[in-house]
Amino acid sequence: MPEEPRRLVVGRLRKPHGLKGEVTLFPLTDRPEDAFRPGQRLDLVNLGGDVQGDGVVVERSRPYHREWLVKFRGFESREDLAALPPFRGMFLAAPAEALPPPNEEEVYYHELIGFAVQLEDGTPAGLVTAFYEPPSGVMLEIQGPKREFLLPFVKAFVGEVDRDGRRLTIRPPDGLLEE
Repeated sequence: MPEEPRRLVVGRLRKPHGLKGEVTLFPLTDRPEDAFRPGQRLDLVNLGGDVQGDGVVVERSRPYHREWLVKFRGFESREDLAALPPFRGMFLAAPAEALPPPNEEEVYYHELIGFAVQLEDGTPAGLVTAFYEPPSGVMLEIQGPKREFLLPFVKAFVGEVDRDGRRLTIRPPDGLLEE
């Protein structure tokens, strides 16, 4: 069975806007102008991560307060939008290869899984096995040589992100790696 293409969630559908087929959505990306550019194909994804329907293609988009207004190709009126799955709990996802790669020393969170972790002196410290997003910020779960530990994904503790080499260099707080 062929592998599903990797999708990145880029927005949350809110509601129809006006009478000419536009929808409001809340962007879940730092670069909504790339994710919602004309011609971009997006999948509709539910809360379970399952693709719903055939997807949509952006015809035009523009910022609107903290949200974005997007018009999809083939949806000319508010009534046409009824053909889409119900908006509540729906997200828009783009194929990862259709989006620009992160800037230098940036990484998509899902890519961190499997990164090797080392101390600044080159000593291996483990592998990233998961990440969590509590309100305080992203936490990395790292399987160390003797036990697992959580490390905040912040500049104070993560020195270098080598995306190509799939490696993080860290400066852990005192006592974190001790048994």
